[in-house]
Amino acid sequence: MLAGKLTGEIKNIRIWQKGDERAPHKPLLLLYTLGRVSRDEPRLAPYSEAREDLRKLLIEFGPYRRAYYPSYPFVKLCNDGDFWEIKGKQILNTTKDWTDRELIDNETAGGFAEGAYTLLRNDRKLLNDLARFILDNYFPGTLHQDILAQVGLELESDARLIRRPDFRDRVLRAYEYRCAVCGFNVRLGDTLVAVEAAHIKWHCYGGPDHEVNGIALCSLHHRLFDRGAFTLDSSYVLRVAENAHGTCGFKEWLMRYHDHPIRRPQSPAYYPSGNYINWHLREVFRGPSRYAARG
Repeated sequence: MLAGKLTGEIKNIRIWQKGDERAPHKPLLLLYTLGRVSRDEPRLAPYSEAREDLRKLLIEFGPYRRAYYPSYPFVKLCNDGDFWEIKGKQILNTTKDWTDRELIDNETAGGFAEGAYTLLRNDRKLLNDLARFILDNYFPGTLHQDILAQVGLELESDARLIRRPDFRDRVLRAYEYRCAVCGFNVRLGDTLVAVEAAHIKWHCYGGPDHEVNGIALCSLHHRLFDRGAFTLDSSYVLRVAENAHGTCGFKEWLMRYHDHPIRRPQSPAYYPSGNYINWHLREVFRGPSRYAARG
């Protein structure tokens, strides 16, 4: 398989869509499999062994759902090009949905096709570029290292494309250069350190670079926000997820602010849009929310 063909097929995988809901099943499976290739593991992974790893990835980096279906991408990637294949006791119809038990009973294994596997093993730059593309197009930068660690993939450093600073500058100015949660605003000389402009609706899912889709957060609260440890409600009150817990730091950095409004921007024109807050609540927040004393 030629590198250009493989790159084109992976960049054009079909993602399940319903409005602006997130469905990162295929991107996470591809990153998981690229990690296997980088470690020279066998080309095909038995679904019985991969299932729990894929489920954990969906729980950690996908939207909160009552149930998770790692079987979906394992089969459906076959319909996106020649780069993916599955094998088992019987040939499966890849347009149908198959349960975990059916895939396991069939002794189904899946992975990159031989040509794609050989190409990726021999071309580390290609593997690196494809992983970067998947990360950049489906996940915010605050999650990249966590995902890479989970799939066991180390990427070579490269010159990353840096976005224009306009969005960051405008959002920080709107929030008067301090974290909207904790008020952190440490400077080193004249330089503000570790306060960032977070997209409420992720940029990779169509969130615009507008102040109403931004919130100034210190680097810690930015990371917690993108992981869904907390969200905002329509009154800009911070809500901590029931799934969030801990000892050192949990009370100080999360529960201290639970059920309290964030520091609002200096003008109502910059207040976060309800549409983007609702997206974060639905697609990122690891809800439900902890008990709130307010009415």
